[in-house]
Amino acid sequence: MHPGPDTVTRFGATILDAEGLRLTPEEKALFRASRPFGFILFARNIHSPDQVRALCAEMREAAGHDAVITIDQEGGRVQRLRAPRWRTWSAPLDQVRQAGATAAQVMYLRYRLIAAELHALGIDSNCAPLVDVAGPQTHPFLRDRCYGEDAATVARLGRSVADGLLGGGVLPVVKHIPGHGRAEADSHHDLPVVSRMKSVLQETDFTTFRALNDLPMGMTAHLVYADIDAAPATLSPTVMRVIRDEIGFDGLIMTDDISMKALDGALPDLTRGALAAGCDVVLHCNGTLAERQAVAEAAGWMTEAAQRRADRALAWRRPPDDVDISTLSAQFSALTKGQGDG
Repeated sequence: MHPGPDTVTRFGATILDAEGLRLTPEEKALFRASRPFGFILFARNIHSPDQVRALCAEMREAAGHDAVITIDQEGGRVQRLRAPRWRTWSAPLDQVRQAGATAAQVMYLRYRLIAAELHALGIDSNCAPLVDVAGPQTHPFLRDRCYGEDAATVARLGRSVADGLLGGGVLPVVKHIPGHGRAEADSHHDLPVVSRMKSVLQETDFTTFRALNDLPMGMTAHLVYADIDAAPATLSPTVMRVIRDEIGFDGLIMTDDISMKALDGALPDLTRGALAAGCDVVLHCNGTLAERQAVAEAAGWMTEAAQRRADRALAWRRPPDDVDISTLSAQFSALTKGQGDG
């Protein structure tokens, strides 16, 4: 797979992962050929600061550009960096409840500190804020990752999270657009179906994403919104038009991991379907080398519209603001009385 004259400056329409602590020769060859827009790291890729920095450098060298490198560092069950080398964070919903009236400040400080850890490793994106609105039936896999049950509060705290990340030189990825909170099934294993009317969703679940529609990147939800379309959002042109036209999100949209069991079909077909629906880039995780090759081949190069969104997203990258991290850490500890991190 080689870029032609009209695609030489374009990125491949993928975000891919690696099997281990360093790239294999085969992975390097794949990344050289496909020039993925970005990469995502998992716990299997994390050992020490020097090792992570070396892996990030290898990824960017192989891709041939200053690729975005993202990670899921939410806290609670979903965090790839852990003690003893990095902080271990409580679940976001627990943090918010402990913080009470100071939740916005606490969440800003929390994610500014997370950003400092990420940026020091060469990781320049985080798959947060998660602004899905929790409800009584929200599946446990998601519920304690949420920031609350009130859309206005969730949007306000989501902005604090995004500001904390951006202040630390890390690009936020708002998820799971247009809203995962009503899912009663775990999309890693099953396809959730949301039966509420679109008019209700527009006044609740979708409002948090509308409030944050200026952010540079977003991640789709593998859910069916039955009143909108019978296809999962990631594969639905109708839902994608809702995201673009009604929610007003014009940032780069990546899929959630297309290897999740919520989606049914061959990976190349899912890849082409997601891009045809209107996603800009396909996220594929936890697959074999052959599966990654198949996804990269099916994805090809970004469309011109996707490339413009990618370039705009990359333009959000800035050096971290000039702050004293030890002072911010002390402020966080004082506000939380030592709760919520370790």
